[in-house]
Amino acid sequence: MGLLKMINIVLFEPEIPQNTGNIMRTCAGTYAHLHLIRPLGFALSDKAIKRSGVNYIENCDYTLYDDFDDFLAKNEGEFYFFTRYGKKPHSSFDYSDKSKNIYLIFGKESTGIPKEILAKYLDRCVRIPTNDKIRALNLSNCVALALYEVLRQQDYPNLSRTEPFKGEDYLTS
Repeated sequence: MGLLKMINIVLFEPEIPQNTGNIMRTCAGTYAHLHLIRPLGFALSDKAIKRSGVNYIENCDYTLYDDFDDFLAKNEGEFYFFTRYGKKPHSSFDYSDKSKNIYLIFGKESTGIPKEILAKYLDRCVRIPTNDKIRALNLSNCVALALYEVLRQQDYPNLSRTEPFKGEDYLTS
């Protein structure tokens, strides 16, 4: 499964344990590596994370970092910053090269990614389009949308196309 370690989800100072639990479950189900940048608004042992991630979070591969500089010092690749201030939709980028490390970076729920960080990566600031009635979608929904766009462009490498527990003939048997 090493090939899929090339897809990375980065949470900059996440605050809501339920969102992070959902994201951990999504990462566990897609072989995406999760990067968590401190401070976290909760303890990783929090019941809310375990409830949201059900019993799948034990299969989530993740790394903790002290701050954004620590993350940058330890990772190289294509960085995409998801922000409501981005001017390019998430679907406008080509993520199909499986040999690249792709990092989808999301900010904290209350304030997003700091402007000082975004200013250095203006050509990689991404917005998931919405109408003008809301600022942005829920963080865990954004992660799922973005991650599955990358996976779609890569033709869902190493992911099952049939239900693994009841079998591919469940509906017809």
